[in-house]
Amino acid sequence: MVAKPRKSKNGSPQATAPSTANSESGPANALAILKTKLAETLERLGEATEFAKSTYQTDAFQLAETMMASQEGMEALYEYADQFDDVGLFYGGPWHDPSKLLAPLVSGCLKGKGVFPIIEILSDLRMLAIAKGQAKSELVSTEEALAFLNEAMALNLDLLFPSEAEAMPVELVPHYDASVRMFALIAKEVGFASLHETVLREIEAICAQRPIVTKHVTTIIRMAERIPKDKMEPKHVSQLERYRFALQGPTPLSREYPSFATYRSNLQKLSTEKLQSEAEQFARSINETGLVSPHHAVLLRYLTSKAPELLPLTLGLNDVGTAELIQNSEFVHQVCKVAILPSTAQSVYGLARMLERGLFSRNEIRVGLENLIFLDISGKVRRNLMYQRDSKDGATANSILLAGTLSVLGQPLGVGQGNNPTCQAARGISLWSQHAPGYLLKLLISAARDGFIEMSLEDTTFRSDSIPEENYNKLDLHLDGVSIVLVPHLDHLYHLMMVKVALRSEDSHKWVNPALYGRWVQRGFSSVFADPAQTTINDYEAFVRRFYATHHPAYSDSNPLMYPNPVGLCLTNSHGDYIGPHAISLQRVAEDPKGLLRAYFYNPNNEGRQNWGFGVKPSIAENGEKEGESSLPFADFLSRIYAFHYNPYEQGDAYAVPDDIVNEVTEAVKKSWGRSFTWSHDAG
Repeated sequence: MVAKPRKSKNGSPQATAPSTANSESGPANALAILKTKLAETLERLGEATEFAKSTYQTDAFQLAETMMASQEGMEALYEYADQFDDVGLFYGGPWHDPSKLLAPLVSGCLKGKGVFPIIEILSDLRMLAIAKGQAKSELVSTEEALAFLNEAMALNLDLLFPSEAEAMPVELVPHYDASVRMFALIAKEVGFASLHETVLREIEAICAQRPIVTKHVTTIIRMAERIPKDKMEPKHVSQLERYRFALQGPTPLSREYPSFATYRSNLQKLSTEKLQSEAEQFARSINETGLVSPHHAVLLRYLTSKAPELLPLTLGLNDVGTAELIQNSEFVHQVCKVAILPSTAQSVYGLARMLERGLFSRNEIRVGLENLIFLDISGKVRRNLMYQRDSKDGATANSILLAGTLSVLGQPLGVGQGNNPTCQAARGISLWSQHAPGYLLKLLISAARDGFIEMSLEDTTFRSDSIPEENYNKLDLHLDGVSIVLVPHLDHLYHLMMVKVALRSEDSHKWVNPALYGRWVQRGFSSVFADPAQTTINDYEAFVRRFYATHHPAYSDSNPLMYPNPVGLCLTNSHGDYIGPHAISLQRVAEDPKGLLRAYFYNPNNEGRQNWGFGVKPSIAENGEKEGESSLPFADFLSRIYAFHYNPYEQGDAYAVPDDIVNEVTEAVKKSWGRSFTWSHDAG
């Protein structure tokens, strides 16, 4: 096979590289030589046997890296992009099948080291060729390739619209400049027509989940300002501005005076009516977006001392929250003075939701929060909490921890697991913040002050003061304050408990989950796996029937879930391929607004939207979800889990579940994650 540049738009072949003797000297000649070498390398790659392709792939990657050093070289690479799949440029690697590529992973690959950024750029050029109809693929359609590129651009606005101030050092991101050139080419070829819609959908979807840590969506919103306004529809401009104003200032006054000190001084000049209007606009913004401007913290602190009667208005409280604030006004004011600062402004939203939960009237909560205000925080914890502090507003470690606690207690489903394998810890923090906030505060105080927490499994009490130093070094310090303190301890206790029961004949979570999370976890346990190593699926029909008999109202005698149920999930990608186990919590089972029975669950994966293959796509809004919940139709949810807890005394009629339902769920598993496991003869 001879690799040739694709034809130009008028149908005539584009010029091949001229010979060295007849070409001009300089950069153009150098690029022509590289194109000739690339064409020859691709030709040899296409003719090579499978076991020999790696040699020529390496040669092609090295040539491509050299060509990426200029915009002209990037465009020259694109001329050959329609050949990449045909010659096997990605053969044997993760980029081989373009249908399995995920746009959210593009950024990480581009910012990596070694050969991976080079392959990612070449793969994206391949997707561009497919999107433009220059290359044909049986695995990805033109529309799918275009959607992939639009999503990749939306998630990499820093590379699409770079600024000199954000340029990354070569030693940190070796292929930063090449990545910028690639996105410039993609934007030139596909335009911005759908970019703003993709960005807006991404922002809306993230905000709908009400995350506690908002750095990611904040970055997207700020980057979105770089999209040319003349390329956007007016309605999309106004929608994006709503989110931008939520961060930079929801009111004309806050936008006029970006300086917090100047804004505060001008608040003193407002009449009662204008001050009330200012408060209403801030409240409307946080309730619509879940995002909080630092100016909101300035306003809240000002009102606390000058016009406390306007606090319910500026927090957007319902009747319950207003009554709670009035009843506990003095203590709430004290909490605001310590915790609500421009650098911790996002906790304003958590404070509002916490008031609406009525938590300030509970004595154990009040005492716990008072302790956090004056807590003698250990040096290691103090350093971790202060890691993100970049302002001069007087925030202390106690301020940051108290602010994080307000967010977690107000938004228990907004807790994310960060970049560490901490789904177990995040699930525990979420459960306790919902049903045992006093217990959560007790753990938090012990970990922050004493450096350990204790938990018992059967006859053994475990202490977390033996955490290896590397566990602290690996901690994601961009988590919320509560997670920064508790995650190392919870992860360590989880590890110790798993070691204790590792040699038992069943899934270790049967014993560890109730011990780690406490009495809120039912003792009954069902797993699809016949062995602790989780290699063989056993008696799957019984598993399906038991889940229906304990969770589906038609077969469970309508016994509702009292507490979140720790569930083991078999995580799959958009093609249904098994990725690995994951810990989530089933929050409730209920009918959605259309009357369809759905499972509503908490996914601490920082992102409740995923495509798990074969039409199983969790939603995070418009199907009756509460803030932070994901949901799936009942049978779809069951088709992705492998273990759950239940009350053995509240089982309904498993025999009544129709065979066709059991068969449907079983087949869904067999064609997705079940392909990765052995099925015993009685598994179904």
